[in-house]
Amino acid sequence: MKALGIDIGGSAIKGAPVDVRTGRLLAERHRIATPRRLSPVQMAGAVREIVRHFEWQGPVGIGFPGVIAGRRILTSANLHPKFIGCDGVRLFSRAAGGPVALINDAAAAAHAEMTCGAGRGFTGKTLLVTLGTGVGTALAQDGVVFACELGHFPWEGKSAEKFVGAAARGREDLSWVQWGKRLGRYLRQLEALLWPERIIIGGGASAKHRKFFPHLKTRAEVVPAQLRNGAGIVGAALWAARDRA
Repeated sequence: MKALGIDIGGSAIKGAPVDVRTGRLLAERHRIATPRRLSPVQMAGAVREIVRHFEWQGPVGIGFPGVIAGRRILTSANLHPKFIGCDGVRLFSRAAGGPVALINDAAAAAHAEMTCGAGRGFTGKTLLVTLGTGVGTALAQDGVVFACELGHFPWEGKSAEKFVGAAARGREDLSWVQWGKRLGRYLRQLEALLWPERIIIGGGASAKHRKFFPHLKTRAEVVPAQLRNGAGIVGAALWAARDRA
């Protein structure tokens, strides 16, 4: 079975058709940069562009960086505030020209990694952390995945993602060592709360994991996401296929 996966991020929206049995992308991903915050209507237009780019008519899954409750988007920390309270399923289904399955972006990445990536075959408690404009988190155990919002864990009066996200490293011009040590402190706090047995690090920063992994110093095993920054696309497609099952 095939499905189109779309990953909405803080700086870009990306999509590609996926073979949901293997997690393999069936075409080069199509990326649309979003240097400014798009309104819901504008973001729907970007979704429409991706669907048309692939001339897609099958299942569509979308990962969104916020709390998803049923059809509605409840938070939008790094995107336009008008998404809050929006019926995301209705918005994006109209843009795609058919039903859309909507899921939190970190949960989508976790589904992908646990199905055909770094967590495949592992049944212990797993924490997935995606590092991008913000910080996405999800927990998985025995094949069950649920989204968390631990990027907004309180840290010095602000959300932790303002200090440990990949964007923070660039904004503060931190070295990989400095950022790795800071990220390690954050992960150790999450360990004290959740006691994961494995931590999977995803997002764009995972491609350079060798630069900062030695400085994390966590109790749990830490591994890079095998699907790298494509996990969100794959996971959204898997969610769409599951929704159609």
